[in-house]
Amino acid sequence: MLRVVNRVFLGLVGLVLLVLGGSVLAVGLGAPAPSWWIHDSRHDVLLSNAERTRWRDDGWWWPVVIAVLAVLLLLLLWWLVAVLRRRRLAEVLVDTGDGEGALLRGRALEDALTEEAAQIDGVDRARARLRGRRSAPEARVRLALEPHVDPGTALHDLTTGALTHARTAAGLASLPAEVRLRGVKHGAERVS
Repeated sequence: MLRVVNRVFLGLVGLVLLVLGGSVLAVGLGAPAPSWWIHDSRHDVLLSNAERTRWRDDGWWWPVVIAVLAVLLLLLLWWLVAVLRRRRLAEVLVDTGDGEGALLRGRALEDALTEEAAQIDGVDRARARLRGRRSAPEARVRLALEPHVDPGTALHDLTTGALTHARTAAGLASLPAEVRLRGVKHGAERVS
């Protein structure tokens, strides 16, 4: 969902900037100004002297301008870091033995790991994600356990089954994993 919102937001911002930038360029090159344009011709200035110096003598003006720009800069930097940070591993490098290697889609390995972990006895739901580098992936697995399951047994079954199979299938020397276990909520049982 976040990816869709991010792409729609970026598309709208890009479209607005493209229209404004194209309008400025067209008017600057001598094209007639659109009806919504704030200036009359290409020789108009963006800010006149009166507009530029209107609040110069007020003591609140420059601190407010600097604060708004600083907040805007921090928000844009936060957004940039959030966009550039990869949360999931896109591909895993598989050693084929000939020195070349092959690429395995990270989602395919995640799906296989999730499906096998979900089939462990007593696991209600499972979810696996890969992080790290493509030559040294790390798994994050979340298991929702049914009330009757021993967590130690479920963890042992996961490490000897699903994680071992994923490591072997991808040809990895090791596959470190962080496993989070939680119990499924259930209703109280009636005792007679």
